[in-house]
Amino acid sequence: MQPFRRFAYQRSPDQDAATPARHPVVIVGAGPVGLTLALDLARRQVPVVLIDDSDRIGEGSRAICFAKRTLEIFDRLGLAEAMVAKGVTWQKGKVFRGEAQLYEFDLLPEGGYKQPAFINLQQFYVEAALVEAVLAEPLVDLRWSNRLAGLENREDGAELRIATPDGDYSLETDWLVACDGARSPTRGLLGLEFRGEAFEDRFLIADVKMTAPFPTERWFWFDPPFHSGQSALLHKQPDDIWRIDLQLGPDADPEHEKRPEIVRPRIERMLGHAEFALEWVSVYRFQCRRLDRFLHGRVIFAGDAAHQVSPFGARGANSGIQDADNLGWKLALVTQARSPASLLQSYDGERVAAADENILNSTRATDFIAPRSPGERLLREAALSLAPLTGFAKRFVNSGRLSLPSAYAGSALSTEDDGCEGNLPPGAPFLDAPLANASHAWLSEAFSTGQAILLGEAAATLAPDGVLPIEPVEGDETLRRRYALDSGAVVLLRPDGHVAARFRGPRRAAIEAAIERMEGRG
Repeated sequence: MQPFRRFAYQRSPDQDAATPARHPVVIVGAGPVGLTLALDLARRQVPVVLIDDSDRIGEGSRAICFAKRTLEIFDRLGLAEAMVAKGVTWQKGKVFRGEAQLYEFDLLPEGGYKQPAFINLQQFYVEAALVEAVLAEPLVDLRWSNRLAGLENREDGAELRIATPDGDYSLETDWLVACDGARSPTRGLLGLEFRGEAFEDRFLIADVKMTAPFPTERWFWFDPPFHSGQSALLHKQPDDIWRIDLQLGPDADPEHEKRPEIVRPRIERMLGHAEFALEWVSVYRFQCRRLDRFLHGRVIFAGDAAHQVSPFGARGANSGIQDADNLGWKLALVTQARSPASLLQSYDGERVAAADENILNSTRATDFIAPRSPGERLLREAALSLAPLTGFAKRFVNSGRLSLPSAYAGSALSTEDDGCEGNLPPGAPFLDAPLANASHAWLSEAFSTGQAILLGEAAATLAPDGVLPIEPVEGDETLRRRYALDSGAVVLLRPDGHVAARFRGPRRAAIEAAIERMEGRG
């Protein structure tokens, strides 16, 4: 993972073609979401052109908190081991009011998972790992300094005009996926607008380099003594870098607040010393918004191009990478003519619902951290005052509900449950478990095949071609318990790990029908 690289512009043969070349998929934006999707599609044998208007990996640490579900996706692509080794692993946090601790929490109190609850790792390291993998993938054509300058969205595809240092050229594609960020040029070319709200309070992000004895935990303060009347957040990153967030209020001037002579005294008051170096500083304001739809004809939106949330809760990058995870297998089935294009409507439905869930959690956290009315402020003060005294009040204290995968309740791809036991109904995200006697040591590793998975005692007999059977053996107690397999259940998992169906006393025909439905043919 070599960060801060620059990539030379290279002329593509498409620029010299007599007529516009046509590609199955073009992705705009080589950030974490676009890179993840390109790599996922290539592993499913779908050729991809990936364009980016820059010539380098993004600067500044930006997103730093990557959740267990995101790490499971990266692991499927062969990248998580190096990321976890480089990152700072954590699962515990503390919440303070002033100098007093209100409570602490543990995000992964039970073992039996390959990946940790969270790692902190600067976004440029994540992008670097993804870029290295993409450059080694022959089915991805990564074109730096290629900017989307024009777009015609047609019934059978999209025609693109690409601006380069050598001039413009045209491309055609069956599907265009916009992963080009919060200021998405693709969104602008189609005249699409976000709906939602922008919050008034501004926050300062400062990455500082220092040696400190603080534990690898998430620390959040309400009204800390070093920043009276506001809030603060502290996270550890690799390389002795610490992320500090400080609430500034709605009237803060961003350019003034970013000046080192203004930032340093704030950090000194927090740390009680001046033995640190400023690595990166930014000022931001919360946005909780999304497009009405993520699927517009032959143009699909993902990540920040589709939705935006506040950073408290680590829901931005994690939800974007889960967009890619949801879309990849579906787009592969469609481009390979194994499923109808209507399957992609499920991406729109499932990820719009996930965005709404993230926006709801993000908005609630923002309202608690930066209350906008006397009533909200009164409620917050009551919750903070009662939190040390009662567990009931702790549940109302909101410093950001941390990212979890969404459950696709009511998905059109799910088969109606027949009353199976357990807490993983159709649409639920899978739970990892160690495997005692299989070609994979963990259930999460089995998704690297790109297939759907059938769990159960008779899975090998019941699984149709193209579905990976996993039967529990002695020692698979965690797998049995998490999927209630001792009750005779058989569980069908989608390629992105969500439960598609559960059966008791299943018949092969019922499983085949569930797969047809899962792949949009039912």
